[in-house]
Amino acid sequence: MLGGILGAILVYLHYYPHWEPTQDKGSKRAVFCTSPAIRHIPSNFFSEFMGTFVLLVGLSALGANRFAEGLNPLVVGALVLAIGLSLGGTTGYAINPARDLGPRIAHAILPIPGKGGSDWGYSWIPVLAPILGGAAGAITYRMLFPL
Repeated sequence: MLGGILGAILVYLHYYPHWEPTQDKGSKRAVFCTSPAIRHIPSNFFSEFMGTFVLLVGLSALGANRFAEGLNPLVVGALVLAIGLSLGGTTGYAINPARDLGPRIAHAILPIPGKGGSDWGYSWIPVLAPILGGAAGAITYRMLFPL
């Protein structure tokens, strides 16, 4: 979570000259955290759940502690890219609670001119759905392929 906050601070500094002239509050927030293309809570929750479910099934297929071996880093990157391209358009695919919550906290505390709110009403979806989707994906993999 701390890494997400620190990364968001670096992004804030990188875009520093752009904050003042940019008028769209949603665009400013989108630099930091996800938001749905269409706000429909059940569908948004399902999107994040399903994306993380697929991620954990794929990571489980690679095997625990084998993510850095051989070409596996490229496979993991391709998996995340495939999830983003196929499922990410609806919510921005956090698929990791720290990817959304840390930068959203940074958005809330940084002195961004005219930033608007951090949309805390939506913030629970990219936190809770990936936790539940990840657990369901790992459990499903273990049920299908027992040790």
